[in-house]
Amino acid sequence: MHARPTKPLHPMLFDTPVYFLFLAMAVALYWRLGWRSQNRLLLAVSYFFYGWWDWRFLLLMALSTVLDYALANAIAAGSSSRRRRTLLAISLAMNFGVLGFFKYCNFFIDSFENLLAVLGIRGVSGPVLRILLPPGISFYTFQEVAYVVDVYRGKLTPARSLVDYGLFISLFPHLIAGPIQRPSHLLPQVERARKFVARDFFDGLLLILTGLFRKCVIADQCALLANAGFSGHLGNNFVSLVIASCAFSLQIYGDFSGYSDIARGSAKLLGFHFMVNFRQPYFAASLQDFWRRWHISLSSWLRDYLYIPLGGNRHGTMRTYLNLMTTMLLGGLWHGANWTFVLWGGLHGAGLSLERACTRAGLGRIATMLTIVVAWIFFRAESVRQAVAMLQGIGHFEWRGEYAAIFIFLAVVSFVTLLVDARLEHAGEEYPFQSQPALVPALAGLVLLVSVALLGAVDSHAFIYFQF
Repeated sequence: MHARPTKPLHPMLFDTPVYFLFLAMAVALYWRLGWRSQNRLLLAVSYFFYGWWDWRFLLLMALSTVLDYALANAIAAGSSSRRRRTLLAISLAMNFGVLGFFKYCNFFIDSFENLLAVLGIRGVSGPVLRILLPPGISFYTFQEVAYVVDVYRGKLTPARSLVDYGLFISLFPHLIAGPIQRPSHLLPQVERARKFVARDFFDGLLLILTGLFRKCVIADQCALLANAGFSGHLGNNFVSLVIASCAFSLQIYGDFSGYSDIARGSAKLLGFHFMVNFRQPYFAASLQDFWRRWHISLSSWLRDYLYIPLGGNRHGTMRTYLNLMTTMLLGGLWHGANWTFVLWGGLHGAGLSLERACTRAGLGRIATMLTIVVAWIFFRAESVRQAVAMLQGIGHFEWRGEYAAIFIFLAVVSFVTLLVDARLEHAGEEYPFQSQPALVPALAGLVLLVSVALLGAVDSHAFIYFQF
């Protein structure tokens, strides 16, 4: 099973009334204060937001924040290369050690038990204690690592105050599930005064409405079909496999792009700008193009802090393939402690390597989308066994009466999603009609609001990336 954070009875999900009440109160108080007081307020409410999810891990985030702040300052003031490398190694060991312990301890215990069972050694069980996964640890750990590495490389001046650095790490819109913020992009915004700009505030509201539409209308509706398909309720045949994989492809896109829009919109209400995390990924002409469009904050992080340091494409063809596979395998493992994620990353690594081996620029749009959709099966499956069992249904064709209505629904959802993306792709906008006079996006926002109210799924589903 995928590891999930322990949540309170009413978690502060981005599509719940409690979050918007929290956001409205924070924004209203925030713009009544001066810059330094704004930072202190945001730090306090961000820790409140994190504690609402699970107060037990507040100390862990605070401790890692203080230690990385101190280590980065010591690195910047280091008098010798050896001392600076040692301090960097301490920071990396601490951050990845903590992440590995909390995120992968259970995974390795379970894998070891399964290996012993395969070898015929039974009766050996791991500890009764199971490690709880702190919410958002994968995201804020990557931000801390990027900060320390950039300071070590001389690309970034250390934060002037612990409050500013703590806010850079914990700013609540990106805290639980990103986008992963680059220090060079967000930290300077934290360290200077923000001005209230009416159009930015308006854009923030429209981004939030766009995100709610993607999450509540697209993702949550498709989740009902994806859950039915992956649970076997739609059968185990070629048609049910197509339904399940297509439904989940739409679900995860609507879910995570919707989350990113709400996060970016919430940040805009506070005068911050977050990087764009999605650029119409299902329009990709190749897998390489897909990763330039999908979860951009993670893919660019993996490129700059893993793939390039490994050597990138600078040491020959075979080394390039190895670096691609290593990067994507670790990227898959970053998503969760399950072999399904490793295989998902491996499929993308193999596809990227194959693209480089081909004489043409890529595999083509159809082959690219087929690879992406098949890989999503492993991403969504609860186990490798379940994924393989579903794929075995390819050779069995069966038609049921309910399939027709399902395909009509998926066609409508796909058309709406691609139509919106086509508009964004053509106009280069963050949300539809952004470049039009204010009345046009305002009317579009009203349509989105009504759509969310009327068409949102009855059963709410937690954002997928909250578990990572």
